[in-house]
Amino acid sequence: MFHVIRPEGAAHLNRPHVVVHRMKLYEDEVTTVDGVPVTTVERTWLDMAEILTVDELVVMGDSCVRIPRVEFEGRDTPLCTLGDLQRVIDRHKGKRGLRKAKLAIQLIRIGSDSPQESLLRLAIVRAGLPEAALNVPLDVEDFGRSLQPDLSHRKYKIGIEYEGETHGNEAQVVRDISRSERYEALGWTEVRISKRHMVNDAKAAIAKVRGALVQAGWRPARS
Repeated sequence: MFHVIRPEGAAHLNRPHVVVHRMKLYEDEVTTVDGVPVTTVERTWLDMAEILTVDELVVMGDSCVRIPRVEFEGRDTPLCTLGDLQRVIDRHKGKRGLRKAKLAIQLIRIGSDSPQESLLRLAIVRAGLPEAALNVPLDVEDFGRSLQPDLSHRKYKIGIEYEGETHGNEAQVVRDISRSERYEALGWTEVRISKRHMVNDAKAAIAKVRGALVQAGWRPARS
């Protein structure tokens, strides 16, 4: 299914597998990909607010603003900035999905490398736990290799690693064991989270993170 934006007042378009949207579209909200005119990343994010949940918008927004890794992606600039997202929100007052977009942009963070990391971060915050930093390298280097947790609580020396399906192959298992040894050598606690911990509103994941925080000395604020 293709979604096409037609300017207000343009002739009707009726094509199979095409959904037509009539809305305000500014010139700087259009770019080209392989010669085809498409909406910019930030405008597409705002348009998706009509159909996505707030959490899904945060995941999409995290992906838009993350700093890519040159060695893997061949680029070092984000797809857009938080300022770009805020700009399209501000200029499209009354647009469908705007309320969700305004909620989502408050929760978007730079640093997430995957949807799972974004969802885990949101679950941690909503459980009343301290917000974790995303992919921030530790200041120390051990075994000739730096350590960069997916999420971390530096104050409590806790690194949280989300392990996707690729962590089952032999080479990755070896790397994961080496990573665990580095955590131990540095006096940090490693919390390993997988897909099974994220079901049922991530209750199992939150229990693991909370347990590590409490053991490290964190206590919830008294109301």
